[in-house]
Amino acid sequence: MRLMDILALELAGAVAGLMHFHIPLSETAPIHTVLLHFGSALAFLVFPQLDLYGSWRGRSMPDMFVRLAASWALVLLIGLFFSFLIHHVGNVSRLWMFYWYAIGVAFLVLYRSVAYFMLRFLRTKGLNNKRVVIVGYGSTGREMHRRAMEQDWAGYDVKAVHAAPEDMDKILDPSVTRIASLQEVQQFVEANHVHEIWITLPLLASPKLQELQYLLRNTFVDMRWVPDILGVQMLSNKMGNFLGLPAVDLNQPISSGLNGIVKEIFDRVFAIVALVLLLPLFVVIAIAIKRTSPGPVFFRQPRLGLNGRHFNVYKFRTMKVHQERDTVTQATKNDPRITSIGGFLRRTSLDELPQFINVLLGDMSVVGPRPHALQHNEMYKDLLEMYMLRHRVKPGITGWAQIHGLRGETDTVDKMAARVKFDLHYIQNWSLWMDIRIIAWTAFRGWTGTNAY
Repeated sequence: MRLMDILALELAGAVAGLMHFHIPLSETAPIHTVLLHFGSALAFLVFPQLDLYGSWRGRSMPDMFVRLAASWALVLLIGLFFSFLIHHVGNVSRLWMFYWYAIGVAFLVLYRSVAYFMLRFLRTKGLNNKRVVIVGYGSTGREMHRRAMEQDWAGYDVKAVHAAPEDMDKILDPSVTRIASLQEVQQFVEANHVHEIWITLPLLASPKLQELQYLLRNTFVDMRWVPDILGVQMLSNKMGNFLGLPAVDLNQPISSGLNGIVKEIFDRVFAIVALVLLLPLFVVIAIAIKRTSPGPVFFRQPRLGLNGRHFNVYKFRTMKVHQERDTVTQATKNDPRITSIGGFLRRTSLDELPQFINVLLGDMSVVGPRPHALQHNEMYKDLLEMYMLRHRVKPGITGWAQIHGLRGETDTVDKMAARVKFDLHYIQNWSLWMDIRIIAWTAFRGWTGTNAY
């Protein structure tokens, strides 16, 4: 493949010369021929160092192409710097170099794609496969096995599984050999010429990992450790680099970092536009509230925001002015505290509109888990294991749970558990497009609900 790369780059440079100069490259300024051979030779030396020739079996093809394009760009930049050092950079045609880069990427990607799809075809026919043993069969082990079976083009054939006794009956393929002990893993690997071992033990099973490493110390087999983090109920399992070492982020929402900045800008702009457009409606609702019952137009109540920070949420007042101490009583059907206009505002969710002020202040987001009363947080945080993870993101005016009908009174733990399940799905799968879909759904269908009192 290294030689194929060099041939592809040499050919790309010659084609680029004909496209730009309309004559063979050898008849142009000598620096172009020098750069052509210098760049090709440099690629021969640099590409292996950039992990372009390792096995991409089971890995993303787009990732490989991006790495390929970036590596070729690096080689050309070095070549341009070389021409500067020999005082010939002024004679280099930038357009020719651009053509060379674009055609070079096209050739490299084209022949790799042909090779890739030929290998995929062979693997679906059972050829060029790698025999695999899975050690550990929790959530991650089963998921790895399922993907190997479904993605047969990746060329992984699971031959045996070492599972805990309670997981033996969960093995997806009945033809797979069941291995009871780690000692038998060693024997099976040697007897069946296994290529790879996938270790999917839980995080607490490090002694078994050390024992397996010792048993296989004299065996020439590739081992992949895929920690069983699917069994850990957290917000994420993104792999990254921390202080130069690999680390797994278990509790970092997708909508953080650069994504968080994008979401923040979207929220503030949307809130400003919404408040300007809704100002006439705000005036009408304020007049109706004042005419139907004495008291303020707005109702403020403390809530938990991002990472547990307290803030006051704004709503249009829908109840008669009353006092509650040490408890919050949720509104129920035919609640006598609700005013005549308040019932309409609550059923249509118009009482939530002042929360665009909270969005503008940075306390809330347009889309996110709905903020609950502090007393409800205290009650449910010990009843539902994942409840407080809702507060790893800003609360929202509307959310994934609300557009699926989970609005209003949560008079049972099961109702709250269902709402939390949808909230966590939103946090774990967030995207700006998902926010836009939720807003659109709320605008057309999500304002009303049979259980919103």
